[in-house]
Amino acid sequence: MNYRHASSRLASGIHTILGNKAVAIYIATAFLSTPLAAQPFAYISNQLADSVSVIDTATARVVDTIAVPGKPAGIAVAPNGKHCYVSTPEAKGFAVVDTTKREVIATVAVNDGTLGIAVGPDSKRIYVADWYKNTVSVIDANSLQILSTIAVGESPSGLVVSPDNRWLYVANRISNSVSQIDLKTLDVKRTAQVGTHPFGLTIDARGERIYVANVQSDDVTVVETARMKPVATVKVNMLPYATALALNDSRLVVTNQDDGSVSVIDTETLKEIALIKVGEKPEGVSTHPDDRHVYVANWFDGNVSVIDARTLKVIDTITTGEGSRAFGQFISK
Repeated sequence: MNYRHASSRLASGIHTILGNKAVAIYIATAFLSTPLAAQPFAYISNQLADSVSVIDTATARVVDTIAVPGKPAGIAVAPNGKHCYVSTPEAKGFAVVDTTKREVIATVAVNDGTLGIAVGPDSKRIYVADWYKNTVSVIDANSLQILSTIAVGESPSGLVVSPDNRWLYVANRISNSVSQIDLKTLDVKRTAQVGTHPFGLTIDARGERIYVANVQSDDVTVVETARMKPVATVKVNMLPYATALALNDSRLVVTNQDDGSVSVIDTETLKEIALIKVGEKPEGVSTHPDDRHVYVANWFDGNVSVIDARTLKVIDTITTGEGSRAFGQFISK
């Protein structure tokens, strides 16, 4: 049934019987029930199940499961909400998921070691790290063609783009460093040494600080982007994997793989203020657009823990699929 035509006929009938006031109430109600009022979705890569679970964050339920061959790992939802990009290491590239159709509409061959993936704030470019070749590929989001390949440090993993779309930051695990790439010239401008085996990283809303999870040294390095210099190191728990910010960048949430927890750091004092138990082997972490609720993918449990950043408590657990990893920005805006 055509929604617009049906709405028009019904509104006309109501107008005849009850008058303009009833029509106004009906139209307002109909508008609020359209997809425009829908809540954001979380896209969780299930690496061992070759799938991506789609969570409706309004209901905290999985509403769809998308087949994605190639052991999906990294996730990057385009800010415009149209596509979700999923790195597929065994398929040597990434898959493009249409978020409306909820299906894979394209696959792109990039390299042998695809893992980290990110999208620019304007949704025009995709960035993919090659764990084996020590490069980052820049892909045009419209043509899906590789525009450039940039040499970085050893075993690049986490990627994040600055809010002004000027810089790309890359965590180089074996080099114990973070590369800063100029997105105008597409070359490395500066490199900062961080902790041992950096993996996931995030950037604040002003683009002034990067928070880097160092897997081997069990800490987080805080890097000042203006000088690309570390300004602090914060100890967390065992095998920190990824990071996310919440509550106006006042809280940093860090997944600790080996003890099933997340550390919460006050970004003003740079002290750990809470340790929250989640599922077993937490990996990917991402913050809801409400800036309050933080979603954590638990690899061994095949589920997602939802944390309230204000109360510092787990408020929900959502079953997803085998090997839930979701490394990257996995919640739509």
